[in-house]
Amino acid sequence: MADTTFLDWPFFEDKHRELRDAIESWCCINLPADHSDTDAACIKLVNDLGAAGFLKLSAVDPSDPKPLDVRSLCIMRETLARHDGLGDFAFAMQGLGTGAISLFGNSQQQQWLNKTRAGETLSAFALTEPNSGSDVANIELSAIRDGDDYVLNGEKTWISNGGIAGVYVVFARTGEAAGAKGISAFIVPADTPGLTVEERLDVMAPHPLARLGFKQLRIPASNRIGEVGQGFKIAMSVLDVFRCTVGAAALGFARRALEETIARATTRKLGDGVLADMQMVQGHMAEMAIDIDASALLIYRAAWTKDMGAARVSREAAMAKQFATDQAQQIIDKAVQIHGGEGVRSGNTVEKLYREIRALRIYEGASDVQKIIVARQLLSQEERNAGTKRTQGHLHKGQAAAS
Repeated sequence: MADTTFLDWPFFEDKHRELRDAIESWCCINLPADHSDTDAACIKLVNDLGAAGFLKLSAVDPSDPKPLDVRSLCIMRETLARHDGLGDFAFAMQGLGTGAISLFGNSQQQQWLNKTRAGETLSAFALTEPNSGSDVANIELSAIRDGDDYVLNGEKTWISNGGIAGVYVVFARTGEAAGAKGISAFIVPADTPGLTVEERLDVMAPHPLARLGFKQLRIPASNRIGEVGQGFKIAMSVLDVFRCTVGAAALGFARRALEETIARATTRKLGDGVLADMQMVQGHMAEMAIDIDASALLIYRAAWTKDMGAARVSREAAMAKQFATDQAQQIIDKAVQIHGGEGVRSGNTVEKLYREIRALRIYEGASDVQKIIVARQLLSQEERNAGTKRTQGHLHKGQAAAS
């Protein structure tokens, strides 16, 4: 049984503890999913999560828009990931895929949320391109205004839910300025002529991913989300909300790895005792537990800060994502090592966790990118502090001269 003492931390309210109990019960009945057909599994998971009401947390209610509760998103992802990585993926993409509509869409555009929150339509976040990964400002897919329409041409790749989504939020270059200032966001229904699935992408932990083509794809200008040229701001705002939830998924994987390790170490015979009798193994388990709690503190600090009304939590979310995903990788590696040969047997739980965790250190901003974000925040704060000191210094000199 996973540790739940963290729910007593002051970050949480009763509704969060109740949510955790509800999703835990649902997971025990419905997960793990049948992974033999990844597309079918994802579609069923979204349908089932929607029917159970959990997808209401993934986006605002168009009839009563309240801010997203990021702590609830993190609890959902942590719990789902501990049971099944594909379950976490299915839930997460309903939130990330519609994040731009949820945060910036008008009332007409937000009608899509009725379908995604009910689990009737899968959503996708189409940002990455073959020549534009972490460097979002270099997006090349073009959106040219033609009367009351936009015409899109180009490619997107590594798109989660690519090929099975019913609606895509696509970021394209509208060209008002160079770099980040010339990007806009658009809603593209999956059945729009000109949208093609160029390639399905197979990865080490099977998830539905695709490379998409946009060939003279025409959509009405009313499908643009927000103002023209605001696409980069929109994308970063969405990632600001959902980035710490990636850390929460990693935390779920890490908690499961520790559970499996404890079970293995306390039952695996070694001489006259068991593996857990070895001080070295105890040391590894202690390190795993410490890293799990440290990750949880960073994740729920970031989520709580956002829920308390902070406009941006770029620094907090970057810290949470970088630390939690990197430490989960190490925790799972320790779990595999302690399991010995069984740890690398195909289908073993820790072997599956080993494949699941690696992608989280890449998507929604690779670990090194998160370090850059944190460093830039620190340097920016230092510049602001230095400016304040200079201003105060000038004031003091002026006051001294006046006296």
